[in-house]
Amino acid sequence: MKNNLFKYARISVAFMALMACAPSEANGRGDNLLTEQEQREGWELLWDGKTTKGWRGAKIQTFPEKGWVIQNGILKVLPSDGGESTNGGDIVTEKKYANFILKVDFKITEGANSGIKYFVDPDLNKGEGSAIGCEFQILDDERHPDAKLGVKGNRKLASLYDLIPAPDKKPFKIGEFNTATIIVNGNDVEHWLNGELMVKYSRNSQQWNALVAYSKYQKWPNFGNLKEGRILLQDHGNEVWFKNIKIKEL
Repeated sequence: MKNNLFKYARISVAFMALMACAPSEANGRGDNLLTEQEQREGWELLWDGKTTKGWRGAKIQTFPEKGWVIQNGILKVLPSDGGESTNGGDIVTEKKYANFILKVDFKITEGANSGIKYFVDPDLNKGEGSAIGCEFQILDDERHPDAKLGVKGNRKLASLYDLIPAPDKKPFKIGEFNTATIIVNGNDVEHWLNGELMVKYSRNSQQWNALVAYSKYQKWPNFGNLKEGRILLQDHGNEVWFKNIKIKEL
């Protein structure tokens, strides 16, 4: 256990160092590219910035024919009725992931709602609504009504949706690109926003299962405890932009 904790601490420290030096280098290289440092460290592009390669619909085997567009190196969810997965639907990676660091640059429009999910099993929910998985919430906290729901702010930006709230004060600018980072090392998980730690938790435990039992996920068996799963970008009927989607497997 001690060795795992030390390893996890080293991963977090390494990530903070990367955040401190990566932006200036990345700006010199352009979007949807790996810096030389990232290449040395084993990062991969999860989205190539040009095609739908590596992605499909959460509930279909192909990429959605509507609801998503690729424009000038940006992957966009198009606005519709604000419903959950009612237009093009969510998209997921074709590959499953277990231990990783995921970085996603995102920009929301006013009042928008979306999310980045992980440990997603598309087969859990074949009916209406979004595919099921742990969620890094993307939300306009000031304008979207979901921010006032849930418990103690656990549906606000960067929270583990409906489970663990992020701090009220967070480094976020609406109308600009922000960076979401998710670190998964075994059962230990962290949410970061623009280089600041927002949420830290452990899954596959009695405490975790008790937390899930009092959430909207209580009806989904073994929620959040999968060994591996797909990564998802959510269509919640609002316009959201994504770019620089990168992953490093641990």
